[in-house]
Amino acid sequence: MRNLKRILLGVFILLLVMVILAFVLENQQSVSLLFLGLSGPQLPVSLVVVLALLIGMLIGPVLGWFLGRSSRAVRKRLV
Repeated sequence: MRNLKRILLGVFILLLVMVILAFVLENQQSVSLLFLGLSGPQLPVSLVVVLALLIGMLIGPVLGWFLGRSSRAVRKRLV
């Protein structure tokens, strides 16, 4: 049973890597982002999307921790 789980995990990871590789290879055209009047450098679309994903993965847990911490403080004051 453990070997089956390892094989399924390996197949899942291989498929995930193939999907990411296909996404990166299909989105090589360069774009320049404009935000609040500031223009960014020319970067491939795939790099922009991956960077946005990574930044969101960092900001999300930090924001959740901060909001959870403040709600716990409010609950302590109510008790």
